[in-house]
Amino acid sequence: MDRSQASRRRLLDAGAIEFAAYGVAGARVDRISVDAKVSKAQIYSYYAGKENLFDAVLEDQVNDILDRAPLTADLPDYAVRLYDAYLEHPQLVRLATWARLERVPSGPLFPQADETAKTEVIAAGQQAGRIRSDMSAADIHSMVIAMAMTWSPSSLTYTATPADAAGDHERRRAGLAAAVQGAFMC
Repeated sequence: MDRSQASRRRLLDAGAIEFAAYGVAGARVDRISVDAKVSKAQIYSYYAGKENLFDAVLEDQVNDILDRAPLTADLPDYAVRLYDAYLEHPQLVRLATWARLERVPSGPLFPQADETAKTEVIAAGQQAGRIRSDMSAADIHSMVIAMAMTWSPSSLTYTATPADAAGDHERRRAGLAAAVQGAFMC
């Protein structure tokens, strides 16, 4: 990794922490600069401003979750892998929540994203008779994600942490898998 790539990586990591804690409006480029050990001039050179840095941070975090929990037609397993990914990296949920609050209050969070590959995975499972076919693939995908977020930082009832008892995590994983199985699988 060259110096420029290393600087960008540090900016994305520091930005994830700052934006997750304060949102776009509350985040401070000064703090990101200090934490990333990158000058403010470099931040503006790489990203042309705080808004673009936020977009890059959110994209980076989403890509990380997609790598950790790729969508498969085994929706109960997918939901559990998302639960684990959100547990290990809660900043994505916080960043997405800030994006909703401050930037995209309705419609798709990522309007430019092509969701075809995701819906095709679910549609293939529907055609094979493994996933219920009386609902759209896109709606099923959205609901599985929402179910996996039940104990995430966006929860209105309880936010799980890695410090919770192992038995609690196992109970949640089992309940989540059973709920997704019952709701969407044939």
